[in-house]
Amino acid sequence: MRALTLFLILLLAACTTAGPSAPTGPTGTTSTTTSATADPSGRVVDLVLPSTALGRDAQVRLLLPDGWAAQPDRRWPVLYLLSGCCGSHLGWTSPGQADRLTRDLDVIVAMPEGGLAGFYTDWAEGPAWETFHLVELREALERDYRAGGDRVVAGYSMGGFGALSYTARHPGFFRAAASFSGVVHTTGTDDSRALVRRIVTQADLDPAALWPADADWAAHNPHDLADALRGVPVYLSCGDGAPGPLDSPGNEVVDALEAELWAENLATTARLTEAGAQVTADLYGPGTHTWPYWDRALENALPILTAALPG
Repeated sequence: MRALTLFLILLLAACTTAGPSAPTGPTGTTSTTTSATADPSGRVVDLVLPSTALGRDAQVRLLLPDGWAAQPDRRWPVLYLLSGCCGSHLGWTSPGQADRLTRDLDVIVAMPEGGLAGFYTDWAEGPAWETFHLVELREALERDYRAGGDRVVAGYSMGGFGALSYTARHPGFFRAAASFSGVVHTTGTDDSRALVRRIVTQADLDPAALWPADADWAAHNPHDLADALRGVPVYLSCGDGAPGPLDSPGNEVVDALEAELWAENLATTARLTEAGAQVTADLYGPGTHTWPYWDRALENALPILTAALPG
């Protein structure tokens, strides 16, 4: 009797903890949801995904559309929101306003972590962020959250780089892309390269392990990839670093980082226009590298992003 009881306990534990099998992606990686917590409304879901590409568990926050639970046979488009360096993916919902701004949209909003300075790249020596975001996360969303094959993407700062670079490097994966105060021309000047190296170094990482050769820099740089963005709706926004209307009253300090990115965005907007891309640019002058401007940019970009999705 004691042996039978132990057997039943073990059997019950196995049934309650076993999850769905993990499919193998094109690169041989797997992605399985190991835990998820939801808010009372059921819209916010925080995931922990084991990642072969990263060699560790990764975190993702989802915002589910209001009708998700009531329509179990429906496949949903996905809006990826990519974060900047040195910050959390949770910033999109606090202090950011992505929850409020996307509340009425029929899309799954996916906010994955991107590392302190992951630069949305499969590093030459290190983590494979590109594989995690575009293979492992995609598989998990399609398997566990009924995501479909239609996607759009937006990001701020380093995430703006990721939005444009991913879209250009993987034609058809994203139908539209938006960058807010983005690092969009990594090879424009010595200062542009130095900015990337500085960001990586400040995260205690080796810049030489990111893109070892000039060809690697060019292969990921949105400005150099402008021709690959032809035919894709692209939205760019950036300030010039001077305190603007959304900054605290009395602030007179110029934001040097935003000023650097202003020059990159001017050059990349011109290059995209030359390439015949469908570019919408809001280079608004005074404004800093802060959330009020990125919230405004997301609100302005959403009609362009969602218009690219099937009705």
